[in-house]
Amino acid sequence: MPLLKLIWDFRSPTALKTAEHYEIHLQEFMTTQNLPYLKSGTEEIIPNEHSIAFLVVEQENMIPVRDALKPHRGVYYKEK
Repeated sequence: MPLLKLIWDFRSPTALKTAEHYEIHLQEFMTTQNLPYLKSGTEEIIPNEHSIAFLVVEQENMIPVRDALKPHRGVYYKEK
């Protein structure tokens, strides 16, 4: 089953803190909706300017997450 990385972008001097806080809400949503996810996290793309929060889900679980949480984008994910 293909894996997808769903991404939420944050841009501001506090983008990393915002992304870290949003990740908590992503995990809570997945738990309350009883939806499996393989990984969540944050990444600082440009320090003090652009960060992301993300969830990695199987393709079959993408639609309910996409419809409810409206990620800004998504990419195929390959485990390292």
